[in-house]
Amino acid sequence: MPAEHPAAVLHHIFPTKKTDPELAPFRSGLVFGFFNALTWQVGLGTPLVLFAQQLGATPLQVGLATSFVLLLTPIQVLSTALLPRYGFKKVMLGGWGTRSIFLVVPIVLAALAPWWGVRGWMAHTLVWSVFFFCLCRSVGAASFNPWIYAIVPVTARGRYFANDQFVASIGSVVTLLTCAGLFALLPVYHALLIQYAIALMGSTLSFFALKKLPDGPKPTAIGVAEVLRDTPRHIFSPGLFRRYLWIVVWYSVISTPIPAFIAYYLKSVPGFSMGEIIGFEVVRYLGVFLAAGTIRHRIDRAGAKPFLMMSLGLYLAVSVFWWAFLRGGFGGVPGVIIAYLFLGMGVSGWTIANLGYLPKIVPEGERPLMVSIHGAVTSCLGGCAPIVWGWFLKDGTGAGAAGAIDVSVFGCFFVVVAVSAVALLALVGKLPENTEEKVEPLTIGSAVMRPFRAMSYLVNLVLPPTRAEENETTDRDAGGERR
Repeated sequence: MPAEHPAAVLHHIFPTKKTDPELAPFRSGLVFGFFNALTWQVGLGTPLVLFAQQLGATPLQVGLATSFVLLLTPIQVLSTALLPRYGFKKVMLGGWGTRSIFLVVPIVLAALAPWWGVRGWMAHTLVWSVFFFCLCRSVGAASFNPWIYAIVPVTARGRYFANDQFVASIGSVVTLLTCAGLFALLPVYHALLIQYAIALMGSTLSFFALKKLPDGPKPTAIGVAEVLRDTPRHIFSPGLFRRYLWIVVWYSVISTPIPAFIAYYLKSVPGFSMGEIIGFEVVRYLGVFLAAGTIRHRIDRAGAKPFLMMSLGLYLAVSVFWWAFLRGGFGGVPGVIIAYLFLGMGVSGWTIANLGYLPKIVPEGERPLMVSIHGAVTSCLGGCAPIVWGWFLKDGTGAGAAGAIDVSVFGCFFVVVAVSAVALLALVGKLPENTEEKVEPLTIGSAVMRPFRAMSYLVNLVLPPTRAEENETTDRDAGGERR
């Protein structure tokens, strides 16, 4: 069978009226997904951690910078109240357009550091720029998922989210490989300057892609008063939802700090190059893809529980390895590569299984609120973990240079992770699951690529359209009408 021409493959990924007329009006949403990956992979990923460490940031400052995207989830909740008044498009464009301004700050810092040297205020400035970036992002993030659900016909959503996952994966991996190459070829600050320029370009182009998407009808949002009234009941009332919620919170608390602090440690103690650390990140994403490809074909038959437990088993193995590596370099570079691969497989397995199990335990009538509560609580409490551990991981001996980490405390962290993984294995093993029950899993675009932020995307306080409204949307799109 002859291979498809690259242009034909591209048209399947970014559909046209000829290749997929039903999905073609929403092509710019997929373009947004690609360029947005360029932004978050640099501005919220490992390049951010390495830049902060290079500027002398403490583990606490790194913990703050990597947690803002989760800690600001309440802003996302409150921003839902803007949707009925301003609509999806205006809220999303306002948040995404404003956030781009704060990517200029790291570019300026990367330009000044080689000339002025590292100054104490630079790390603080970088952390504050991330805060305001995440603040604006949270406002926009309240809109995107419900916007896509409002405009994409129900018959095309599966294809849309599959393509979105694919293009975000391509954008993410290309960005990481580019960052690794820049670190290998250029001085550190020159490489960082170009990386953040790429992030700013991605943010700008993703904004203009969003402008081309049709707006949806102004939605009806769940009232904030109702959220405040019902949230304590769902969180604290005995039942399976409460039990599972606190299991996921515990998992988030032990898993969220790992990628950032491992990168920070590898740069500050063994002295791995930035290019090597970015290379390890590519291996982690390879693990993500490997687990996702394996699980998707089996979860409907086997259920979610086996993959939740598989994920915890991988975290147990990863934590034991890092504890041994911290003590004497156990496993060397091959061991680090395998640990990164397992880490990617573990987080991917948990994310996919969680999105499959959660809808099985919430009543359909209360799903928007209960899923949003689940996402908000796990995001906020999981986001606190890097800050708390960052405080303890500060090198308090006074002998370390700026950007140092307390290795003994870091070892204790992995002991906590290992013990927690064993305890969670026991708790997850007792969860009930009917594998004969078929429930549509929750869908969050590129959730697998951004697993630690995926929970914040579950926050969606927009009331879902009725079946009649969904059919009307499908009929209008089939008839060629545009919003």
